[in-house]
Amino acid sequence: MTSVTVLQEAENKSRVTQEVLLNLGPQHPSTHGVLQLVLQLNGEIVERTEPHIGYLHRGTEKLAETFTYTQIFPLTDRLDYVCPPSNNLGFALAVERLLGIDVPERALYIRVMMVELARISGHLLIVGALPMDLGAMTALLYTMREREMLMDLMEMITGARMHTSYIRVGGVREDLPEGAAERIREFCEILPKRLKDYERLVAGNRVFLNRTKNIGVIAPKDAIDLGLSGPNLRASGVDWDMRRDSPYEIYDRLDFNVITHDDGDCYARWICRVHEMRESVRIIEQCLDHMPQGDFQVALPTIAFPVDKGLLETSMETHIHHFELSAYGFKVPKGEVYAAIEAPKGELGYYVISDGSQKPFRMRVRAPSFVNLQALEGKVGNMKYLADVIAMLGSLDPVIAEVDK
Repeated sequence: MTSVTVLQEAENKSRVTQEVLLNLGPQHPSTHGVLQLVLQLNGEIVERTEPHIGYLHRGTEKLAETFTYTQIFPLTDRLDYVCPPSNNLGFALAVERLLGIDVPERALYIRVMMVELARISGHLLIVGALPMDLGAMTALLYTMREREMLMDLMEMITGARMHTSYIRVGGVREDLPEGAAERIREFCEILPKRLKDYERLVAGNRVFLNRTKNIGVIAPKDAIDLGLSGPNLRASGVDWDMRRDSPYEIYDRLDFNVITHDDGDCYARWICRVHEMRESVRIIEQCLDHMPQGDFQVALPTIAFPVDKGLLETSMETHIHHFELSAYGFKVPKGEVYAAIEAPKGELGYYVISDGSQKPFRMRVRAPSFVNLQALEGKVGNMKYLADVIAMLGSLDPVIAEVDK
């Protein structure tokens, strides 16, 4: 063997790459929370992605067994903490079906308006955060400007910016304060103009397009097989929205479009959320236009505190119910139920089993972020490079508190 041959063999061996395992997270800012991704890399080519969850597990479902039905609402706030009213509504619907009670009309309109404001809040965050994940900071600064307006609205209506606990069994905690409707209309006038700014800033940016177009493509069949829901499903061309196809509250009375996209890539998931915010504005404006006067809470003293506080001074029966409700909560008839809504991340469902006491016997949460995260594993999203994994994860918009529960 000549010296030239030996040198050639040594050079060929030096070019051979070795597969390595890389831990991305759970402290990395691109993982949107305490999520660990174990990446199998061949150079910079991603061979396999494996999400590792559980770093934020708080035992929400087990804790619910020791809480009264009213005390559970702050727990639901902390699932998708970006959109608490949506979490509240799903749980309230489940308990109301077990109780067999109807919610007053005014409360239905307020609830829908609040969950659509929450949808905008959640979408604004990821519409700004995905470009930031890919290196464009400006979009997030703009979306946070509008989201701050929403936080001010939440504080005005509920008294809290984030963990609102506003929707309750039988209605809402309290009526809209004076001036809230005007402030909401003002926001609905401003947001569509700002959405055009986002599109001008980001949607035509060639760097953003190169990083998101044809990246993380999920075919319609794969999206259905994985159980995806929400914008992640509709961005793959599957025309399914529970607000229209399995209506709850007053959605069957409202006029709105279900946004779909055929490409199924990271860009499609981003632009779907931009367009969905426009539809949410339409829904909110319809709620304000058609919202009737009347009660905001069911008139059942064993379920809800009396709206007229003067009754506490004149009615002994009301006083007794008030004390029992405060101290022990209300009892729910035996049975089991599953109630689901179209949350900002997708189908959010609550499966509740009642044994007839003031606390659920069992509760399970169908968290959309948990299911959507499956799209990262394997080769479903045709992610080629490490940078593609970051784009894919951001476009799925998971909230890890909802994943781990």
